This record gives sequence, C-alpha cells and structure tokens, in this order.
Amino acid sequence: MKIRASLQIVLISPQFMAIISSKATIGAITEKLLATYNSEGIDAFISQLDKKILQQKVRFPVLEYAGTMLHNAIPSKKQLTVADQIIDLHQIGSNVFAGIILQLRLEEHFAQSIEKAIEYIITSDEWYVCDIIGERVMGHGLLTHPKKMLPTLHKLAKHENKWIVRCIGVAAHYAIKKGLKKEYVENVFRLLLSLSNTTDFHTKKGIGWAAKTTAKFHPDIIDTYRKQIDDATTKQWFKTKVKIGLSRTDKYAHRYNS
Repeated sequence: MKIRASLQIVLISPQFMAIISSKATIGAITEKLLATYNSEGIDAFISQLDKKILQQKVRFPVLEYAGTMLHNAIPSKKQLTVADQIIDLHQIGSNVFAGIILQLRLEEHFAQSIEKAIEYIITSDEWYVCDIIGERVMGHGLLTHPKKMLPTLHKLAKHENKWIVRCIGVAAHYAIKKGLKKEYVENVFRLLLSLSNTTDFHTKKGIGWAAKTTAKFHPDIIDTYRKQIDDATTKQWFKTKVKIGLSRTDKYAHRYNS
C-alpha cells in the first residue's frame, strides 16, 4: 500500500499546471495567505488557501511545511476552527493540512487532537483520509508518545467504525517504519494479532500493512509469536502479509534490531 505515491498522482495529475515542490515557493504563498487572515478574516483566508494551494499541484512534504507555518502563526484557540474549515473544502490536501495542525497540537492537546482526527476520519468515510490523517496524528503520536498512544490504540481496536480500526494499522506502520522502540513494537504486534480475524476489506488492508512492516523490521518478534500466527484462528490474509514482510527482512531488519 503506497499511500504517498498514489495520492501524489491524484494531487498532481492535471498536466497543464506547474508543480509546487519548493518550500520557498509555498512559504511565500503561505505568508500572503496569513496576511489575508490577519487583514480580512478567516473566510477570505480559507477561500484563498483553496485557490492558491489546494487547487494546485503540491507535493505532500511541501503541504506539510505550509501546514506547520499555519500552526505556528495562528493562535492556538483558533487552530481547530481553521482546521475544520480546511477539512470542509474536501480537497485531498486538506487532510495533510489538518493532519499536521493536529500533529503539532499533540504535545499540549493530546486527547483533543486524537478525538478531532477520529472525527475527520469518520466524517470523510474515505480510505485516503484515514491514511493521511492516521499517519500524521495517530502514527506520529505512537512514535513520539508511545506510552500515551498505546492505550488509545487498544481502545480504538474496539471502535465500531472500520476506518478507525484500520487506522491502528496505519499508525503502527508509520511508527515502526520510523523507528519505534522494539518494546513498543511487540505491544503493537500483539494488538495487530488480536485483529487478525477481521473480514472487512479496508480493515484488513491497514492491519495487514502493519503486520508486514513488523515482520520486515523485526523478524524476531514474528518468531516469538509464531505459534499464534500459525494458529487456525488467524486468517490467511494476515499470515500472507507476515510472510511477505519476512521475505524483505534481510534488507531492513538490521536498522531496528535493538
């Protein structure tokens, strides 16, 4: 599941438009937008943000840079209002902006940021929103605040919404790939294993993605749980993802073997 590549294609498909790939370029645009925010208010700002950035071809890392600028410039008490209105534009890049704003709020507003991310994901009812926001909020939260995020993920595993359960896999994949400590990876894998009997297509995608990533970077954890993985109650799709991950472990496992 190559989220970034596939979504970048969606964002930059019109051939007649130039790609905004420079932080300097997006920075200059964002500075003007912030001036609009200060002089004309939020509605004019949102309208110009949509026109000048979200309707253009912009690479995700560049959107993240602009999102960071917004977070740093807009007062904390106004940030969620801005994020809500950006999400309401229903552009793919809207989710990058909102995800970064929530990510940067995790330090001081952890629970609130997670709840807002859940709201955006459920309301959108789209796989790519789950994955864009899930990586940037839940995934980053797991990587940087594992002791806080792990209990939250265990609660989300019981959520009635399929996208929120899928989000567990999205978050785990991101954090493990970025170097989540092994002690937390093992905890996460036990959670993934507990979800290995799901039959929902979209949930399987997220959970399987994380299972594959675990096997790729931490094959010794797979060895520890081999009996449970091979058990008849574990669905074949989960076993297949683990097998694929193990087939790639020689290239990656040495990175995070401590």
